[in-house]
Amino acid sequence: MAMFGIHFLCLRNPGEGDGFMSSEFQATLNSKGMGDTPVDVVFGSRVSIRHHNTQGGYLHSHSHMYPGGSKQQQITLYPHKDDNNIFILENQTQPLGPYGQVPGPRAWDNITTEHIMDGDTIRLYHMATDRRLHSHDVRPPVTEADWQQEVSAYGYEGFEGDANDLFRVEIVPSMSDGAEAKKRLRTIQTKFKLVHVMTGCVLFSHKVKLPEWGFDQQEVTCAKGGSLPNSIWYIEQNSQPALPDDVEKVNYKIPNFFAKFWELHKVMWRTNAGLVDSHAWDSRPPSWPILSRGINFWGRHHRHVYLIGNPVIWWTSTAAVVIWVVFKGIAVLRWQRGFKDYNHVHFKRFDYEIGQTLLGWALHYFPFYLMARQLFLHHYLPALYFAILAFCQIYDFVANRFNKPSIFGKLFTVAFLSLSVAAFCILSPLAYGNPWTKGMCQKTKLISTWDFDCNLFHNDLSQYAIPEVINTSEAAPTSIAAPPVQQEQQQGGQQQEQQPEQQANQVPVQPESPQQPPAVDPDLRKVREVEYRDSEGNILSEEQVKALQEQGEISFETRYETRTRLIDNEGRELPKEAIIAPEHPDVQGANPETVAKDELKAPANKPAEVKGENESPKKKENKPKPASEAKAATN
Repeated sequence: MAMFGIHFLCLRNPGEGDGFMSSEFQATLNSKGMGDTPVDVVFGSRVSIRHHNTQGGYLHSHSHMYPGGSKQQQITLYPHKDDNNIFILENQTQPLGPYGQVPGPRAWDNITTEHIMDGDTIRLYHMATDRRLHSHDVRPPVTEADWQQEVSAYGYEGFEGDANDLFRVEIVPSMSDGAEAKKRLRTIQTKFKLVHVMTGCVLFSHKVKLPEWGFDQQEVTCAKGGSLPNSIWYIEQNSQPALPDDVEKVNYKIPNFFAKFWELHKVMWRTNAGLVDSHAWDSRPPSWPILSRGINFWGRHHRHVYLIGNPVIWWTSTAAVVIWVVFKGIAVLRWQRGFKDYNHVHFKRFDYEIGQTLLGWALHYFPFYLMARQLFLHHYLPALYFAILAFCQIYDFVANRFNKPSIFGKLFTVAFLSLSVAAFCILSPLAYGNPWTKGMCQKTKLISTWDFDCNLFHNDLSQYAIPEVINTSEAAPTSIAAPPVQQEQQQGGQQQEQQPEQQANQVPVQPESPQQPPAVDPDLRKVREVEYRDSEGNILSEEQVKALQEQGEISFETRYETRTRLIDNEGRELPKEAIIAPEHPDVQGANPETVAKDELKAPANKPAEVKGENESPKKKENKPKPASEAKAATN
């Protein structure tokens, strides 16, 4: 617990994992806290509404439409504070001013405030896009269940709305804090449901992410049979111009250490228990102490990386646990029969110390039996260290029972360390991906359940000294796919250095009408060369470059150029006529409906340093982000 106390004191900033914690916990982190906010929620209040159960964030909308269904504006849960989270709470009818009805969502700013009570019918007006929260009998974009309806933002500025914008407030008394919070809406304290008046469904969210078009934000629907926790909401921030400055305010309750400690452990347990998918290299706790299998990480190019423990250390530590169990059982039986073993100081001290060590082993090992999640061998490592300590304690106790403990201890220590180092050296090719042979690999499989793949390795270590060659003699190639050559340009008076690099492992391309090349086995290899060229592309000799250096009239810029040559096994370059350049990637696969005819032409080669040329479009980040603030009306 002391370590968790240090953890809470030192880690004060928010991070990627804080979304798993409650709002009260997050409020203790830097930049996550908020100022006091008015407690009473009235008509005209600007509020941010937060989902209670999933920690998915705030009720949110942005000016992007659903690609299917009604194609109206998206409603999501967004985990960060943002202006697109702000809604105005409207009454179902417009208020009456001195001169009649007051139009617009801000009509309540200059009139007497009126509390929102349990059972009141309201509308939620999205300030950033001038649309109202809306639901109708249309299936949601992701969860296409019969009991789920789409929730969208509908309307435009000046639109009075329709009946599908109406939601009824239903306060959940058992989850609300305080007598007043059970009668009317109060910030943070009141937990409530929003029931759609026309269809009877309840505003709902669950741990389902929208695709890329929804910025990976959490889905919001209207459910007719949704679970209660996923239908609960509360207001986190609240403001209203008509409220006086001395109005009662509220904020999150700051949890104490034990509350944070307990919550963190519940979240860790719940998160781990949710990882229930199977994995090809998972294992269960009974197999860990005997090291029945490891974890495959990588296997390629006749090398293998496989996590496996040192069997000498692993099995002796497990044996130490078994020895202590037998020792403890015998000691208890002897104690019950009246033997005075515990009167000996060394015996009593040994039993006490190793008992503490193996208690630590048990606390780090047996809880995994309660988990249904994916488990791997590395989960046993914390318990392994305690088992190793237990082995050392048993060795110390036994060695000191001999008349000449120093000689016995030294001999045993040397033998044990020698075996441990030997086991490490033998298995090190699996740890570091070093060269190995199939025969050596098979000999190290002490038990049949060790499932590292010996067929990945060569039969002889000398084969690792031979560079790998692609043999394509069976399919006679006449052309080879090569990336377009980038021709570099430079400002006048400057010299340039080019360092082309030949690409290995290029796959030959078979044309429709193949021509027979020379009957040789082609071989693709990497060749690195350096050429010096002036600003006009003329090749300079090393003597010319050296002379220019002495005159001080030269500056170098490094450029990389990729060329592909087809050579035979004896290093002879094949004729260039046999090499056919592929279509330019900007032309191949172009959509004629969206690309003009002029755009279908391959672009001319440009200098690599020209900013913006030949850049691939950046992949969109998978993080949720607020959308723009366009206010286009829904069709």
